[in-house]
Amino acid sequence: VQLQASGGGLVQAGGSLTLSCAASGRTFSLYMGWFRQALGKEREFVAAITSNRGSTYYADSVKGRFTISRDDAKNMVHLQMNSLKPEDTAVYYCAAGYIFYSGDYYRREKYAYWGQGTQVTVSS
Repeated sequence: VQLQASGGGLVQAGGSLTLSCAASGRTFSLYMGWFRQALGKEREFVAAITSNRGSTYYADSVKGRFTISRDDAKNMVHLQMNSLKPEDTAVYYCAAGYIFYSGDYYRREKYAYWGQGTQVTVSS
């Protein structure tokens, strides 16, 4: 599975962006997730969506502002980001993996497939 992320850019604080991730293969059996890495920091979990019921999980820092969704017919996953803050500035990566324990959704080592990243910059 190859992943291609897009939709990043420069936005003012309070604004919105939608990131998209296109997969080369079928995604219906995969957990899909978004992670981000700010300059000088470790890559951190942002959001994930499960493969069957489409349950969603979010980092506390983005809960209520970000929404992850998937379209398995198009092999796509999206991240709608609202009320953006300067601290959301980072390179955002989409990821996919076969996760069998739902409690592992935030663990980056459980995701076998990664996109190239897209830069999101939020100005104050």
